[in-house]
Amino acid sequence: MSRMTNVSSCVIALACALTASACSPRPEAQAPPASVTVFEGARLITGDGGPPIENAAFIVEDTRFTRVGRKGDVEVPAGAARVDLTGKTVMPAMIDVHSHLGFLDMSDSSMSKDHFTRENLTDHLERYAYHGFAAVCSFGTDMGDLPFQMRDEIIKNAALYRTVGRGLAYPGSGPADPSRNDVPYAVTTEEEARAGVRDLAPSKPDFVKIWVDDRNGTKQKLTPPLFRAAADEARKLGFQSVAHVFDLADAKELLKAGVEGFTHMVRDQPVDEEFLRLLKERPNVWFTPNLGGMNRELQTGSNGNSRPRWADEPMLYETITRDVVQQRLDRMARTPAGTAANPGRVWDLQNTERLKNAGVRLVLGSDAAGDSNRWIGLTAHMELENFVAAGFTPAEAIVAATRAAAEVLRLNQLGTVGAGKSADFIVLDANPLDDIANTKRIAKVYLRGHEIDRAALSAKWRQPKRASSTR
Repeated sequence: MSRMTNVSSCVIALACALTASACSPRPEAQAPPASVTVFEGARLITGDGGPPIENAAFIVEDTRFTRVGRKGDVEVPAGAARVDLTGKTVMPAMIDVHSHLGFLDMSDSSMSKDHFTRENLTDHLERYAYHGFAAVCSFGTDMGDLPFQMRDEIIKNAALYRTVGRGLAYPGSGPADPSRNDVPYAVTTEEEARAGVRDLAPSKPDFVKIWVDDRNGTKQKLTPPLFRAAADEARKLGFQSVAHVFDLADAKELLKAGVEGFTHMVRDQPVDEEFLRLLKERPNVWFTPNLGGMNRELQTGSNGNSRPRWADEPMLYETITRDVVQQRLDRMARTPAGTAANPGRVWDLQNTERLKNAGVRLVLGSDAAGDSNRWIGLTAHMELENFVAAGFTPAEAIVAATRAAAEVLRLNQLGTVGAGKSADFIVLDANPLDDIANTKRIAKVYLRGHEIDRAALSAKWRQPKRASSTR
Protein backbone atom coordinates (compact mmCIF):
# COMPACT_ATOMS: atom_id res chain seq x y z
CA MET A 1 0.00 0.00 0.00
CA SER A 2 1.34 3.44 -0.94
CA ARG A 3 2.16 6.19 1.50
CA MET A 4 -0.57 8.31 -0.14
CA THR A 5 -3.13 5.61 0.54
CA ASN A 6 -2.10 5.50 4.21
CA VAL A 7 -2.49 9.25 4.52
CA SER A 8 -5.93 9.12 2.90
CA SER A 9 -7.01 6.40 5.32
CA CYS A 10 -5.90 8.45 8.28
CA VAL A 11 -7.77 11.50 7.02
CA ILE A 12 -10.95 9.47 6.59
CA ALA A 13 -10.58 7.96 10.07
CA LEU A 14 -10.02 11.39 11.61
CA ALA A 15 -13.07 12.77 9.84
CA CYS A 16 -15.21 9.93 11.17
CA ALA A 17 -13.92 10.53 14.67
CA LEU A 18 -14.65 14.23 14.47
CA THR A 19 -18.14 13.51 13.13
CA ALA A 20 -18.84 11.11 16.01
CA SER A 21 -17.54 13.63 18.50
CA ALA A 22 -19.75 16.34 17.07
CA CYS A 23 -22.79 14.09 17.33
CA SER A 24 -22.07 13.17 20.97
CA PRO A 25 -23.82 15.13 23.72
CA ARG A 26 -21.86 17.95 25.23
CA PRO A 27 -20.67 17.23 28.79
CA GLU A 28 -23.08 19.74 30.34
CA ALA A 29 -26.01 18.14 28.55
CA GLN A 30 -25.24 14.58 29.70
CA ALA A 31 -27.37 13.01 32.40
CA PRO A 32 -25.79 13.23 35.87
CA PRO A 33 -24.64 10.13 37.69
CA ALA A 34 -27.36 7.95 39.20
CA SER A 35 -26.20 9.11 42.65
CA VAL A 36 -27.74 12.56 42.15
CA THR A 37 -31.17 12.79 43.81
CA VAL A 38 -33.50 15.69 44.49
CA PHE A 39 -35.84 15.45 47.50
CA GLU A 40 -38.85 17.73 47.11
CA GLY A 41 -41.94 18.97 48.90
CA ALA A 42 -41.06 18.48 52.59
CA ARG A 43 -40.92 20.99 55.39
CA LEU A 44 -37.17 21.27 56.00
CA ILE A 45 -35.70 22.00 59.43
CA THR A 46 -32.08 22.80 58.65
CA GLY A 47 -30.82 22.52 62.26
CA ASP A 48 -29.36 26.03 62.45
CA GLY A 49 -32.21 27.41 64.55
CA GLY A 50 -33.80 29.38 61.73
CA PRO A 51 -37.39 28.96 60.50
CA PRO A 52 -38.14 25.85 58.47
CA ILE A 53 -38.18 25.95 54.68
CA GLU A 54 -41.67 25.05 53.52
CA ASN A 55 -42.05 23.08 50.28
CA ALA A 56 -38.29 22.60 50.23
CA ALA A 57 -35.98 20.98 47.73
CA PHE A 58 -32.50 19.69 48.38
CA ILE A 59 -30.09 17.78 46.18
CA VAL A 60 -27.90 14.92 47.37
CA GLU A 61 -24.93 13.94 45.24
CA ASP A 62 -23.14 10.81 46.42
CA THR A 63 -22.71 11.47 50.16
CA ARG A 64 -23.22 15.26 50.27
CA PHE A 65 -25.89 17.89 50.08
CA THR A 66 -25.09 20.12 47.12
CA ARG A 67 -28.07 22.52 46.90
CA VAL A 68 -30.77 23.47 49.42
CA GLY A 69 -33.73 25.82 49.06
CA ARG A 70 -37.38 26.08 48.10
CA LYS A 71 -38.87 23.87 45.45
CA GLY A 72 -38.77 25.79 42.18
CA ASP A 73 -35.81 27.89 43.30
CA VAL A 74 -33.31 25.04 43.33
CA GLU A 75 -31.86 24.17 39.93
CA VAL A 76 -32.20 20.43 39.44
CA PRO A 77 -29.66 18.66 37.21
CA ALA A 78 -31.21 16.98 34.19
CA GLY A 79 -31.85 13.32 34.80
CA ALA A 80 -31.63 13.52 38.60
CA ALA A 81 -33.71 10.98 40.48
CA ARG A 82 -36.65 12.53 42.33
CA VAL A 83 -38.12 11.69 45.72
CA ASP A 84 -41.45 13.28 46.63
CA LEU A 85 -41.63 14.12 50.35
CA THR A 86 -44.83 16.14 50.26
CA GLY A 87 -46.45 16.10 53.70
CA LYS A 88 -43.25 15.05 55.47
CA THR A 89 -40.83 16.96 57.68
CA VAL A 90 -37.07 16.60 57.25
CA MET A 91 -34.47 17.42 59.91
CA PRO A 92 -30.75 16.70 60.27
CA ALA A 93 -29.74 13.37 61.74
CA MET A 94 -28.96 13.83 65.43
CA ILE A 95 -25.84 13.31 67.53
CA ASP A 96 -25.66 11.78 71.03
CA VAL A 97 -22.70 13.35 72.80
CA HIS A 98 -22.84 11.12 75.90
CA SER A 99 -23.36 7.38 75.72
CA HIS A 100 -21.72 4.18 76.98
CA LEU A 101 -21.41 1.62 74.22
CA GLY A 102 -20.75 -2.09 74.32
CA PHE A 103 -21.79 -3.46 77.71
CA LEU A 104 -25.58 -3.65 77.27
CA ASP A 105 -27.01 -6.58 75.32
CA MET A 106 -30.20 -5.07 73.94
CA SER A 107 -31.64 -8.50 73.13
CA ASP A 108 -32.12 -9.32 76.82
CA SER A 109 -31.19 -6.07 78.63
CA SER A 110 -28.23 -7.65 80.43
CA MET A 111 -24.94 -5.88 81.26
CA SER A 112 -21.55 -7.58 81.04
CA LYS A 113 -17.96 -7.04 79.96
CA ASP A 114 -18.41 -10.16 77.83
CA HIS A 115 -20.72 -8.10 75.59
CA PHE A 116 -17.93 -5.66 74.70
CA THR A 117 -17.24 -7.01 71.20
CA ARG A 118 -17.19 -5.69 67.65
CA GLU A 119 -20.52 -7.44 67.09
CA ASN A 120 -22.24 -5.71 69.98
CA LEU A 121 -20.64 -2.33 69.35
CA THR A 122 -21.82 -2.51 65.74
CA ASP A 123 -25.30 -3.44 66.97
CA HIS A 124 -25.34 -0.31 69.14
CA LEU A 125 -24.23 1.90 66.25
CA GLU A 126 -26.93 0.37 64.04
CA ARG A 127 -29.54 1.07 66.70
CA TYR A 128 -28.45 4.67 66.84
CA ALA A 129 -28.72 4.93 63.06
CA TYR A 130 -32.16 3.34 63.10
CA HIS A 131 -33.36 6.03 65.51
CA GLY A 132 -32.03 8.88 63.40
CA PHE A 133 -28.53 9.45 64.81
CA ALA A 134 -25.50 10.13 62.65
CA ALA A 135 -22.89 9.91 65.41
CA VAL A 136 -22.43 9.00 69.07
CA CYS A 137 -19.61 9.47 71.57
CA SER A 138 -18.92 6.71 74.09
CA PHE A 139 -17.78 8.36 77.30
CA GLY A 140 -15.17 6.77 79.49
CA THR A 141 -15.83 3.03 79.63
CA ASP A 142 -14.43 1.82 76.32
CA MET A 143 -11.94 -1.02 76.66
CA GLY A 144 -8.84 -1.74 74.58
CA ASP A 145 -7.97 -0.66 71.06
CA LEU A 146 -11.18 -1.82 69.35
CA PRO A 147 -13.17 1.41 69.90
CA PHE A 148 -10.37 3.51 68.41
CA GLN A 149 -10.17 1.17 65.42
CA MET A 150 -13.91 1.43 64.85
CA ARG A 151 -13.75 5.22 65.16
CA ASP A 152 -11.91 5.28 61.86
CA GLU A 153 -14.41 3.04 60.06
CA ILE A 154 -17.54 3.77 58.05
CA ILE A 155 -19.98 0.96 58.84
CA LYS A 156 -23.02 0.47 56.64
CA ASN A 157 -26.34 1.25 58.35
CA ALA A 158 -24.46 2.55 61.40
CA ALA A 159 -23.75 5.85 63.15
CA LEU A 160 -20.21 7.19 63.40
CA TYR A 161 -18.33 6.16 66.54
CA ARG A 162 -16.45 8.65 68.72
CA THR A 163 -14.75 7.63 71.96
CA VAL A 164 -12.85 8.96 74.97
CA GLY A 165 -11.52 5.49 75.77
CA ARG A 166 -11.12 4.95 79.52
CA GLY A 167 -11.92 7.74 81.93
CA LEU A 168 -10.33 8.47 85.31
CA ALA A 169 -11.97 7.95 88.73
CA TYR A 170 -11.20 7.25 92.34
CA PRO A 171 -11.41 3.46 92.70
CA GLY A 172 -15.06 2.39 92.77
CA SER A 173 -16.52 5.86 92.23
CA GLY A 174 -16.72 5.81 88.45
CA PRO A 175 -19.65 4.16 86.61
CA ALA A 176 -22.41 3.01 88.94
CA ASP A 177 -23.13 -0.22 87.05
CA PRO A 178 -20.96 -3.09 88.39
CA SER A 179 -20.10 -4.35 84.90
CA ARG A 180 -18.28 -1.07 84.11
CA ASN A 181 -17.22 0.13 87.54
CA ASP A 182 -13.59 -0.99 87.33
CA VAL A 183 -12.93 0.09 83.72
CA PRO A 184 -11.63 3.66 84.36
CA TYR A 185 -8.06 4.35 85.39
CA ALA A 186 -7.94 4.10 89.20
CA VAL A 187 -6.59 7.38 90.57
CA THR A 188 -5.48 7.96 94.17
CA THR A 189 -2.48 10.26 93.62
CA GLU A 190 -1.67 13.18 91.35
CA GLU A 191 0.98 11.11 89.56
CA GLU A 192 -1.57 8.36 88.87
CA ALA A 193 -3.90 10.99 87.40
CA ARG A 194 -1.20 12.28 85.09
CA ALA A 195 -0.05 8.77 84.20
CA GLY A 196 -3.58 7.76 83.20
CA VAL A 197 -3.83 10.71 80.81
CA ARG A 198 -0.40 9.96 79.36
CA ASP A 199 -1.30 6.31 78.84
CA LEU A 200 -4.45 7.32 76.97
CA ALA A 201 -2.84 10.03 74.86
CA PRO A 202 -1.37 7.88 72.03
CA SER A 203 -4.90 6.76 71.09
CA LYS A 204 -5.92 10.42 70.63
CA PRO A 205 -9.22 10.28 72.57
CA ASP A 206 -11.93 12.75 71.67
CA PHE A 207 -11.85 13.97 75.30
CA VAL A 208 -10.38 13.00 78.66
CA LYS A 209 -13.19 11.94 81.03
CA ILE A 210 -13.00 12.63 84.78
CA TRP A 211 -15.56 11.22 87.26
CA VAL A 212 -16.18 13.36 90.38
CA ASP A 213 -19.10 11.81 92.27
CA ASP A 214 -19.39 10.24 95.74
CA ARG A 215 -22.54 8.34 94.72
CA ASN A 216 -24.78 9.89 97.35
CA GLY A 217 -22.12 9.67 100.04
CA THR A 218 -21.32 6.00 99.51
CA LYS A 219 -17.97 6.39 97.73
CA GLN A 220 -14.75 8.36 97.91
CA LYS A 221 -14.56 10.78 94.98
CA LEU A 222 -11.63 12.46 93.28
CA THR A 223 -10.36 15.39 95.33
CA PRO A 224 -9.53 18.76 93.73
CA PRO A 225 -5.75 18.12 93.64
CA LEU A 226 -6.37 14.86 91.76
CA PHE A 227 -8.77 16.19 89.15
CA ARG A 228 -6.67 19.35 88.73
CA ALA A 229 -3.69 17.14 87.90
CA ALA A 230 -5.74 15.18 85.33
CA ALA A 231 -7.11 18.33 83.68
CA ASP A 232 -3.69 19.95 83.64
CA GLU A 233 -2.04 16.92 82.04
CA ALA A 234 -4.79 16.73 79.42
CA ARG A 235 -4.29 20.39 78.57
CA LYS A 236 -0.51 19.96 78.29
CA LEU A 237 -1.02 17.07 75.84
CA GLY A 238 -3.56 18.97 73.75
CA PHE A 239 -6.80 17.30 74.91
CA GLN A 240 -10.00 18.75 76.29
CA SER A 241 -11.13 17.38 79.67
CA VAL A 242 -14.75 16.68 80.52
CA ALA A 243 -16.20 15.87 83.94
CA HIS A 244 -19.02 13.76 85.30
CA VAL A 245 -20.27 15.89 88.17
CA PHE A 246 -23.04 15.95 90.78
CA ASP A 247 -22.24 18.65 93.35
CA LEU A 248 -22.14 22.39 92.67
CA ALA A 249 -18.98 22.88 94.74
CA ASP A 250 -17.13 20.31 92.61
CA ALA A 251 -18.44 21.86 89.39
CA LYS A 252 -16.99 25.23 90.40
CA GLU A 253 -13.57 23.75 91.14
CA LEU A 254 -13.62 21.75 87.90
CA LEU A 255 -14.30 24.93 85.95
CA LYS A 256 -11.37 26.59 87.66
CA ALA A 257 -9.28 23.52 86.79
CA GLY A 258 -10.03 24.11 83.12
CA VAL A 259 -12.49 21.38 82.12
CA GLU A 260 -14.27 22.04 78.82
CA GLY A 261 -17.54 20.23 79.45
CA PHE A 262 -19.81 18.36 81.86
CA THR A 263 -21.66 15.13 81.19
CA HIS A 264 -24.34 15.76 83.81
CA MET A 265 -26.11 18.76 85.25
CA VAL A 266 -25.44 20.01 88.80
CA ARG A 267 -27.90 18.03 90.88
CA ASP A 268 -27.38 18.70 94.58
CA GLN A 269 -28.73 22.27 94.78
CA PRO A 270 -29.64 25.28 92.62
CA VAL A 271 -26.77 26.81 90.69
CA ASP A 272 -25.77 30.19 92.06
CA GLU A 273 -24.49 33.48 90.68
CA GLU A 274 -20.85 32.56 91.28
CA PHE A 275 -21.23 29.49 89.07
CA LEU A 276 -22.96 31.47 86.35
CA ARG A 277 -20.17 34.04 86.51
CA LEU A 278 -17.54 31.32 86.11
CA LEU A 279 -19.44 29.97 83.10
CA LYS A 280 -19.68 33.43 81.56
CA GLU A 281 -15.89 33.62 81.75
CA ARG A 282 -15.71 30.29 79.87
CA PRO A 283 -18.26 30.67 77.05
CA ASN A 284 -17.17 27.48 75.24
CA VAL A 285 -17.96 25.17 78.15
CA TRP A 286 -20.84 22.79 77.44
CA PHE A 287 -23.17 20.44 79.31
CA THR A 288 -25.11 17.32 78.43
CA PRO A 289 -27.74 17.71 81.17
CA ASN A 290 -28.77 14.01 81.10
CA LEU A 291 -32.26 14.65 82.39
CA GLY A 292 -33.22 11.02 82.74
CA GLY A 293 -34.48 9.89 79.37
CA MET A 294 -36.98 7.09 79.95
CA ASN A 295 -36.28 7.13 83.70
CA ARG A 296 -37.62 10.58 84.47
CA GLU A 297 -40.88 10.90 86.42
CA LEU A 298 -42.29 12.60 83.31
CA GLN A 299 -42.05 9.18 81.64
CA THR A 300 -42.45 6.76 84.58
CA GLY A 301 -45.09 8.01 87.02
CA SER A 302 -44.62 9.24 90.58
CA ASN A 303 -43.07 6.11 92.13
CA GLY A 304 -42.24 4.17 89.02
CA ASN A 305 -45.11 1.79 89.75
CA SER A 306 -47.77 3.08 87.35
CA ARG A 307 -47.53 2.06 83.70
CA PRO A 308 -44.92 4.37 82.18
CA ARG A 309 -45.57 6.41 79.07
CA TRP A 310 -42.71 4.82 77.21
CA ALA A 311 -44.32 1.37 77.48
CA ASP A 312 -46.93 2.43 74.92
CA GLU A 313 -44.53 4.01 72.43
CA PRO A 314 -44.87 2.28 69.04
CA MET A 315 -41.18 2.96 68.36
CA LEU A 316 -40.21 0.84 71.34
CA TYR A 317 -41.53 -2.37 69.84
CA GLU A 318 -39.72 -1.80 66.56
CA THR A 319 -36.40 -2.69 68.20
CA ILE A 320 -37.17 -4.39 71.55
CA THR A 321 -38.99 -7.69 72.08
CA ARG A 322 -42.14 -7.63 74.16
CA ASP A 323 -40.58 -10.12 76.57
CA VAL A 324 -37.75 -7.70 77.38
CA VAL A 325 -40.19 -4.82 77.84
CA GLN A 326 -42.35 -6.91 80.15
CA GLN A 327 -39.32 -7.92 82.23
CA ARG A 328 -38.56 -4.27 82.86
CA LEU A 329 -42.19 -3.49 83.70
CA ASP A 330 -42.15 -6.38 86.16
CA ARG A 331 -39.04 -4.96 87.83
CA MET A 332 -40.74 -1.59 88.14
CA ALA A 333 -43.83 -3.19 89.66
CA ARG A 334 -41.66 -4.73 92.37
CA THR A 335 -40.27 -1.32 93.36
CA PRO A 336 -41.59 -0.57 96.88
CA ALA A 337 -44.21 2.16 97.03
CA GLY A 338 -42.79 5.45 98.25
CA THR A 339 -39.26 4.72 97.08
CA ALA A 340 -37.33 7.98 97.13
CA ALA A 341 -36.82 9.64 93.79
CA ASN A 342 -33.32 10.09 92.45
CA PRO A 343 -32.04 13.10 94.43
CA GLY A 344 -30.67 14.63 91.26
CA ARG A 345 -34.18 14.87 89.84
CA VAL A 346 -34.99 17.66 92.31
CA TRP A 347 -32.71 20.23 90.70
CA ASP A 348 -31.62 19.10 87.24
CA LEU A 349 -34.58 20.54 85.31
CA GLN A 350 -34.40 23.86 87.13
CA ASN A 351 -30.63 24.14 86.72
CA THR A 352 -30.85 23.23 83.05
CA GLU A 353 -33.38 25.99 82.48
CA ARG A 354 -31.27 28.49 84.39
CA LEU A 355 -28.13 27.66 82.42
CA LYS A 356 -30.08 27.83 79.17
CA ASN A 357 -31.37 31.30 80.07
CA ALA A 358 -27.80 32.33 80.86
CA GLY A 359 -26.66 31.35 77.37
CA VAL A 360 -24.65 28.27 78.37
CA ARG A 361 -24.19 25.70 75.61
CA LEU A 362 -26.39 22.64 76.27
CA VAL A 363 -26.32 19.61 73.97
CA LEU A 364 -28.03 16.24 73.76
CA GLY A 365 -26.49 13.39 75.69
CA SER A 366 -28.70 10.49 76.71
CA ASP A 367 -26.30 8.41 78.85
CA ALA A 368 -27.78 5.48 76.90
CA ALA A 369 -26.56 1.93 77.53
CA GLY A 370 -24.98 3.03 80.80
CA ASP A 371 -27.21 0.52 82.56
CA SER A 372 -29.99 -1.91 81.67
CA ASN A 373 -32.67 0.80 81.97
CA ARG A 374 -31.20 3.16 79.36
CA TRP A 375 -32.10 1.58 76.05
CA ILE A 376 -30.44 2.91 72.92
CA GLY A 377 -32.72 5.04 70.77
CA LEU A 378 -35.88 5.71 72.74
CA THR A 379 -33.87 7.07 75.68
CA ALA A 380 -32.38 9.80 73.49
CA HIS A 381 -35.71 10.77 71.93
CA MET A 382 -37.30 11.06 75.37
CA GLU A 383 -34.36 13.14 76.51
CA LEU A 384 -35.51 15.68 73.92
CA GLU A 385 -38.92 15.73 75.62
CA ASN A 386 -37.14 16.35 78.92
CA PHE A 387 -35.28 19.27 77.31
CA VAL A 388 -38.62 20.84 76.43
CA ALA A 389 -39.83 20.20 79.98
CA ALA A 390 -36.74 22.18 81.10
CA GLY A 391 -37.80 25.25 79.12
CA PHE A 392 -36.49 24.63 75.60
CA THR A 393 -38.69 25.24 72.60
CA PRO A 394 -38.83 22.27 70.21
CA ALA A 395 -36.65 24.22 67.76
CA GLU A 396 -34.04 24.85 70.50
CA ALA A 397 -34.07 21.17 71.50
CA ILE A 398 -33.44 20.17 67.88
CA VAL A 399 -30.45 22.53 67.67
CA ALA A 400 -29.09 20.98 70.87
CA ALA A 401 -29.31 17.55 69.24
CA THR A 402 -27.91 18.57 65.85
CA ARG A 403 -25.75 21.64 65.17
CA ALA A 404 -24.65 22.25 68.77
CA ALA A 405 -23.87 18.58 69.38
CA ALA A 406 -21.86 18.39 66.15
CA GLU A 407 -19.86 21.44 67.21
CA VAL A 408 -18.99 19.88 70.57
CA LEU A 409 -17.71 16.69 68.89
CA ARG A 410 -15.95 18.74 66.20
CA LEU A 411 -17.89 16.92 63.49
CA ASN A 412 -18.15 19.86 61.14
CA GLN A 413 -19.72 17.82 58.33
CA LEU A 414 -22.74 16.94 60.50
CA GLY A 415 -25.53 18.73 62.33
CA THR A 416 -27.18 20.84 59.65
CA VAL A 417 -28.69 20.49 56.18
CA GLY A 418 -26.61 22.66 53.88
CA ALA A 419 -24.49 22.56 50.75
CA GLY A 420 -21.28 20.65 51.34
CA LYS A 421 -22.50 18.89 54.48
CA SER A 422 -22.78 15.12 54.83
CA ALA A 423 -26.24 14.02 53.66
CA ASP A 424 -27.43 12.69 57.03
CA PHE A 425 -31.12 13.38 57.61
CA ILE A 426 -34.39 12.04 59.02
CA VAL A 427 -37.73 11.97 57.21
CA LEU A 428 -40.59 12.35 59.72
CA ASP A 429 -44.31 11.72 59.39
CA ALA A 430 -45.14 14.66 61.68
CA ASN A 431 -43.69 18.04 62.59
CA PRO A 432 -41.45 18.10 65.71
CA LEU A 433 -41.80 21.89 65.89
CA ASP A 434 -45.43 21.29 66.85
CA ASP A 435 -44.56 18.54 69.34
CA ILE A 436 -41.00 17.40 70.03
CA ALA A 437 -42.32 13.86 70.54
CA ASN A 438 -42.79 13.73 66.78
CA THR A 439 -39.06 13.04 66.38
CA LYS A 440 -40.09 9.45 67.10
CA ARG A 441 -42.37 9.30 64.06
CA ILE A 442 -39.62 8.30 61.67
CA ALA A 443 -40.41 7.31 58.10
CA LYS A 444 -36.84 7.05 56.78
CA VAL A 445 -33.26 7.74 57.83
CA TYR A 446 -30.46 8.64 55.43
CA LEU A 447 -26.80 8.53 56.45
CA ARG A 448 -24.03 9.65 54.11
CA GLY A 449 -26.55 9.93 51.28
CA HIS A 450 -27.92 6.39 51.57
CA GLU A 451 -31.18 5.20 53.10
CA ILE A 452 -30.78 2.99 56.16
CA ASP A 453 -32.45 -0.40 55.81
CA ARG A 454 -34.62 0.06 58.88
CA ALA A 455 -36.99 -2.78 57.99
CA ALA A 456 -34.20 -5.35 57.95
CA LEU A 457 -32.74 -4.04 61.22
CA SER A 458 -36.12 -4.08 62.96
CA ALA A 459 -36.83 -7.62 61.78
CA LYS A 460 -33.46 -8.75 63.19
CA TRP A 461 -33.99 -7.14 66.58
CA ARG A 462 -37.55 -8.35 67.09
CA GLN A 463 -36.43 -11.98 67.01
CA PRO A 464 -36.14 -13.77 70.38
CA LYS A 465 -32.67 -13.81 71.93
CA ARG A 466 -30.41 -16.36 70.30
CA ALA A 467 -29.84 -19.47 72.37
CA SER A 468 -26.05 -19.36 72.02
CA SER A 469 -23.43 -16.79 71.08
CA THR A 470 -20.12 -16.91 69.31
CA ARG A 471 -18.84 -13.75 70.94
